[in-house]
Amino acid sequence: QVQLVESGGGLVQPGGSLRLSCAASGSIFNIDAMGWYRQAPGKQRELVTTRTRGGKTNYADSVKGRFTIARDNAKNTVDLQMNSLKPEDTAVYYCSAEQWGLQYWGQGTQVTVSS
Repeated sequence: QVQLVESGGGLVQPGGSLRLSCAASGSIFNIDAMGWYRQAPGKQRELVTTRTRGGKTNYADSVKGRFTIARDNAKNTVDLQMNSLKPEDTAVYYCSAEQWGLQYWGQGTQVTVSS
C-alpha cells in the first residue's frame, strides 16, 4: 500500500499564496498519477490537479493560471503552489496517488482563505 502525508495548509488572506507538500511512502513502485483534490463543506470532493509519471498535467478550470503542480518522481513527492488565493478555494486539500488501478488518499490538510 501507499501512504501519503500532506503538509503546508493554513489560513491566508485573499490574494495570498500557500504551498502544499505531499510525500509518498510504503509500496511506492509504479505510482502513476499523483495530484491534489479538495472538498469544501457541503460539497463533493473535486479534482484540483494531477500529474502523471510521464509529465502529463491536468488542472481544474477554476485554478488554471493560479495553481502549479510540481512532482519529483525520484523522491515520490508532489507539491501544489497556490497563488492569488480566493475565498472559494477554502477546502480540505487531499493528496492522491494512483497505483495499479487503485487510488490512495492522504489525511487532508485545511486551507482557509479569509480576511
